[in-house]
Amino acid sequence: MIEERAGRLVERLRERHVLAHVAPCGVFQFGIRVVIPDGREAIWDNDGTAALEAQILRDGVLVGYVPTVPGSEDFDDDAVVDYIARMRYDDPV
Repeated sequence: MIEERAGRLVERLRERHVLAHVAPCGVFQFGIRVVIPDGREAIWDNDGTAALEAQILRDGVLVGYVPTVPGSEDFDDDAVVDYIARMRYDDPV
């Protein structure tokens, strides 16, 4: 994801009271970091693919993931924001 889109999505997530930040993931590659209140964090879409997925980390260690969301490669900004804002992290895979 390009930095401009990541920033735009983060702003919209914050409007929905999601603790989101732009996550630099490589050279010209960005994702969205969502702080989960129990001490974990979700790193969304940092692998450069078009589909939406997330890694769930605690202290930098992978503790779960959100598998690729079917059809998400066609999501517009509204759909991405809505999906991330509604995500429940109670049962990471």
